[in-house]
Amino acid sequence: MAETQAEAGGRSFTVAAAGDILIHPELIEQAAKDAKETGEGEAGLDFRPLLAGVKPVISEADLAICHMETPVGKPEGPFEGFPEFLVPPQILTAVKDVGYDTCSTASNHTYDHGMKGVRNTLDALDKLGLGHTGSARTAKEAEKINIREVKGVKVAHLSYSWESFVHPTPEDKPWILNKTSSSAIRKAEARAREKGAEVVILSVHWGAEYYNEPSTAQLNLAQWISEETGIDLVIGHHSHVVQPIQKVGDTWVAYSLGNQVARHSSPAGITEEGVIGWFEFRESADGWGVSARHRTTLVEIPPELQPGEKPADGAVVDHRVRDVRQSLEKPGDLSEERLSRLRLAEQRTSGFLYNRGAPGGDGLKPLPLEG
Repeated sequence: MAETQAEAGGRSFTVAAAGDILIHPELIEQAAKDAKETGEGEAGLDFRPLLAGVKPVISEADLAICHMETPVGKPEGPFEGFPEFLVPPQILTAVKDVGYDTCSTASNHTYDHGMKGVRNTLDALDKLGLGHTGSARTAKEAEKINIREVKGVKVAHLSYSWESFVHPTPEDKPWILNKTSSSAIRKAEARAREKGAEVVILSVHWGAEYYNEPSTAQLNLAQWISEETGIDLVIGHHSHVVQPIQKVGDTWVAYSLGNQVARHSSPAGITEEGVIGWFEFRESADGWGVSARHRTTLVEIPPELQPGEKPADGAVVDHRVRDVRQSLEKPGDLSEERLSRLRLAEQRTSGFLYNRGAPGGDGLKPLPLEG
């Protein structure tokens, strides 16, 4: 057997990716509450406490990829929730603080507020030094490939989505949003390789909302990507719930990582559960080998209280994104009720993730705590 380049001192790097960042009005209210307590943030909003629970994992990756589901507005507002989202740009400050490096921006909400919303979002990402791919302010920008150097490796990040039927992009400006098609994906990968990309990662907004199984269209596209392209990793979102991670041929596909953060008007339990996918790339004589790990997350939601009512002892009091494994192994003063909820998230998410057989020969495993 030939010695791999990794064994001979070859290159390796890690990638962390998570699901939708979807800021509902209740989370804006939480950021206002947190800003009063921290005395920080901008224009009275601080989203950093909301996301702080995942920082130890995200910040450790060599490349961390987020999915920014919606357009952002101005720091002072006004803001809107479903169905025409316009959210505070302050969320991106928290995204940067957590340790994300780049974000996919192609979704069915990309054009919720027209060209102005697209421009504001990409301007805000640029201001913070966050990479982005999936939408564009000009036709020329749409031709660019987001390539980042990660531990000496040139890694390209592509982003594609189906288009909203409510707010379709103008026919004369198709370049605003990267619309999913096999030909478009193939051409983008070719451009990335021409520009020196050694690894290509694809974020794709696909599937049916609230279904824990990938659709036939997802399965077919994943199979085509594996057989007809050289894409090294597929990161899926849009369903707002966790779907399986599976190795299709030689390509790891995360069909949906659920929500990284959201607060749906009718929380369903599974919409608050998400996954951080953790992928280690190692160079070998045959190319790049990839191993997959996962870490469950949970958006804790405080109960709705009547005026003057106080929360019960040990109850959730703030919206927070919690690292489930970290909390279970180091529970501190968490109540048994909250620990039971965390155990349910861990067990249920694992079931969804493993539903297409990845724990077997493919080797999908939980990401352990360090130390």
